[in-house]
Amino acid sequence: MQKFPGAEFDLTVSRETQERLESFAKLFLKWSKSINLIAPSTVEQLWTRHILDSLQLRNVIEISGRWIDLGSGGGFPGIVTAILLAEAQEGWVDLVESNQKKCSFLRMALAETGGRGTVHPVRIEDAAGKLPAPDFISARALAELDLLFDYVVPWTTQNPDVKLIFHKGRDYRSEVDKARGRWDFDLVEHQSVVETDSVILEIASLTRRV
Repeated sequence: MQKFPGAEFDLTVSRETQERLESFAKLFLKWSKSINLIAPSTVEQLWTRHILDSLQLRNVIEISGRWIDLGSGGGFPGIVTAILLAEAQEGWVDLVESNQKKCSFLRMALAETGGRGTVHPVRIEDAAGKLPAPDFISARALAELDLLFDYVVPWTTQNPDVKLIFHKGRDYRSEVDKARGRWDFDLVEHQSVVETDSVILEIASLTRRV
């Protein structure tokens, strides 16, 4: 088992997954020189702030299944999830991204790492008509919770058992309070092991209030 560079906590992976993640990181750094995949100020924290933050999903839930990753951008958490599913040899990630350059990067990342996923170059608002309801929907640094619910409700209406897995920062409580004005949902808060003021929200049974 391999331990991550710079990690101050125990998140170990197999040697094969470590190699896949290192390949992804090298590709990411190469592409980030020409397109804006993440905030430039956080590139030096690629492993801890982005890769490990995505990897910790496997400690929150059993990740095997069908995923839709919204606004996949630089591949967090979508590509990391696809890499973990490659080790499990089951499950799939549909990565939704409207920016064509980022789609090219995501396709290359899947090809080089063997990640289990497909890139869909569509707007999120159009994706519900093209992709069936998954087991999980993920998003990271994409939008406020209330807007995310607008994006995902077509899928949760199809399948009430869909679980929503959203990375959120220090202001997440105000987002939750705002969302409860229009939505009913079950919520589990998982403390991030990467940033003390961040969480991963696990949401189920989403319904719009009438």
